Amino acid sequence: MTAIAVQAQRLLGQRRPRRSFFESFIRTLIIVCAALAVVLSSVSICDGHWLLAEDRLFGLWHFCTTSNQTGPQCLRDLSQAHVPGLAVGMVLVRSGGALAVVAAIFGLELLMVSQVCEDLHARRKWALGSILLLISFVLSAAGLLGFVILLRNQITLIGFTLMFWCQFTASFLFFLNAVSGLHVNSITHPWDQPRKF
Repeated sequence: MTAIAVQAQRLLGQRRPRRSFFESFIRTLIIVCAALAVVLSSVSICDGHWLLAEDRLFGLWHFCTTSNQTGPQCLRDLSQAHVPGLAVGMVLVRSGGALAVVAAIFGLELLMVSQVCEDLHARRKWALGSILLLISFVLSAAGLLGFVILLRNQITLIGFTLMFWCQFTASFLFFLNAVSGLHVNSITHPWDQPRKF
């Protein structure tokens, strides 16, 4: 054999087996849903208006009061809301939400790279991306729970705004995609091992 034929044989020997359509479809669906969760969470964190209680609007970044005669008057100093621990607590809620988005972006990137690059480490990249999505779920759920605990005396079920429900949905999608990604990775055939029939 010539040197070129040996190199070609070596490259062909390292290629992974083809995945089934169903597996590719599920992995693509997980990636699309994770991207949707990143967008929902980013919009929710940036807007930050999560709770409307009577004439007051509580947000991650500011506190607003509204009245019929004047427009909303917003203050960045959350201590003006006269809710104990709100100013310090919102720093933790904002930080948790922002870190959740950052971790989800890196996780999403690893999921996409694992599908594009056909190397022997693709399964590890997929697993690491799924773990980062799970970390995103923990951080965003902690932020949501912290927000609810801080404002527990002002909360009504219809007082939560669309942005709060976007963050809630994003948190649920982070969890669902992380668990699905880890499960798909565990039940599918490892690409770097030969198949046995």
